[in-house]
Amino acid sequence: MFNVSMRITNDYAEAEDALQEAFISAFKNLHSFKAEASFGSWLKKIVVNAAINAIRKRREELVPLDERTVAEAADEVQEDETEWQVDKVRRAIQHLPDGYRVVLSLYLLEGYDHAEIGEILGVSESTSKSQYSRARKKLLEIMREPQLKAH
Repeated sequence: MFNVSMRITNDYAEAEDALQEAFISAFKNLHSFKAEASFGSWLKKIVVNAAINAIRKRREELVPLDERTVAEAADEVQEDETEWQVDKVRRAIQHLPDGYRVVLSLYLLEGYDHAEIGEILGVSESTSKSQYSRARKKLLEIMREPQLKAH
């Protein structure tokens, strides 16, 4: 659950705080847990919401669209460098603006669909899709930055 919180907040202390808030909320609302889904998925939803609320407190805005595509990035990936590439992507995700990182993490890493993401974030499904597309493009731009390649 900490990893979920960390991927969304991109800040260790903030992830810890969000996780603590999530566990407190889960404990207080344990009586409302219904076995319609697993306990883990119920708790994960609480953690995701707590992490997103932490981001909302920052009041940072999403950034504009750029011109790159994920297909271009995929062409650059060589199989013998898989481990290095995974680390490069992880570091690039950490450099994404909050809004992009949240949507990308929820979609790619946590498995939510755009309708669910829209509901969680209080935006339309098309806004979630648009932010995901922009996040992918921004991710490629970040991955092509020389200082990221050097690490």
